[in-house]
Order: sequence, then structure tokens, then C-alpha cells
Amino acid sequence: MNDRTLYLFSSAASPVFDVARVVEEAQADGWDVCLGLTPTAARWLAGSLDGLAALTGHPVRWDHLLPGQPDVWPGPDAIVVAPATFNTVNRWALGFTDTWLVGVVAEGIGKRIPMAVMPCVNSAYAAHPRFDLSLEILRGAGVRVLYGEGGFVPYEPGGEDPAAYPWRTALDAVADVLRPV
Repeated sequence: MNDRTLYLFSSAASPVFDVARVVEEAQADGWDVCLGLTPTAARWLAGSLDGLAALTGHPVRWDHLLPGQPDVWPGPDAIVVAPATFNTVNRWALGFTDTWLVGVVAEGIGKRIPMAVMPCVNSAYAAHPRFDLSLEILRGAGVRVLYGEGGFVPYEPGGEDPAAYPWRTALDAVADVLRPV
């Protein structure tokens, strides 16, 4: 059994359709994986949610629990947010916690949970001045930002290749948490 817990959080970008394979890779790396999604990503994967829950052994989350409802997930040892859309990155950096996923990672900064974020945006979104500022804010808060050379490089609008998304880079970014203390 894996004794370290990874929260794998994904936004609605086309690499999310490969998340089952990524969960299996993370499990092979020694992680107990809990999968969290943005509401749109949950809609995209609606037909796969039961299978993903069976694969992880945990319910897939995308919404807040009701008051008094117990959280059945173990606490995280690390969090990876990938793919992270323009919207998710900016909401996180600005502290807009209107979605469950962004609320967890915003609070994760204060809890000092090791976190990595790997965007998935086209070059038009990446050119927006808010995007670089948001990435810098997250870096300054201690989040490992996997963007640019050695991470995710934006593609031209309409030129996305989901198979080229560097998932391994995202998993490797938090692998040091698994090393014995």
C-alpha cells in the first residue's frame, strides 16, 4: 500500500482525458492518489468518474462538502495541479476560492503543503499580462511552477497536442516528498 498521498487536481484542458494513465503512473511511483477536478473537468469526465474512483480507491471530488459531511480523503503530502488552465491559475493567484479545487490549493499555501502547478494554455492566453503575474505570485508563495523550458511550453491557438503534455514532469516535481526523511 502507498503511504504518501498525492492530490492530483486537473482543470478542463484536453490532457485531462489521459488522467487515468497518470493516476496509474503516480500509483506506480508510490502515491495514494486522490483525484480532484474543476467543475468543467468533472463534466468532461462524467462518464469515467466511477471508474476513476475505483482506480484511486477514493471518490473523485469537484465540489464542496455539505456542512457536517465528513471528508473521506486522507490529508495530502503533496498536490499537483495539472493541467491548469488560464482560469485556474489566475483564480488561485488572486485568491478567488469560488470552486472547491482552487479553495484547497489556496489554503494549501498557508498549510505549506508541497505543491506544483503545470499550466496548459495557448500562446494567446499566455500573452495576457495577468498570466505571468499570476505565475510569479504562485512562485513567490512557494508553489513549484512548471512553465517554460523544462515544463509546459504554450502552443499556438488551435495547435494543442494533448499527447505532448509533459505529465511526467508534473509527477517528478513532487517526487522528493516520497524520499525517506
